[in-house]
Amino acid sequence: MLIQEVERIEHVWPALAPIVTVPHGEDEYQQLVDFLDALIDVVGEDETHPLASLMEVVGVLIERYEDEHVPELTI
Repeated sequence: MLIQEVERIEHVWPALAPIVTVPHGEDEYQQLVDFLDALIDVVGEDETHPLASLMEVVGVLIERYEDEHVPELTI
């Protein structure tokens, strides 16, 4: 079953790979932020939306980048 899932994903991944990627620089990070903004516009707060989990994954990628590259503000 997992082999079939991988084969199915293999067909759509080339279209997603340039967008859904681990950011290694500011440009890739900003592209992810822009993509997340677009997802939020479409998904909103609808946790049952088909793209809700993608929105969560993109959010995690952004958070990981920020944790490693954006200094925390001290008040």
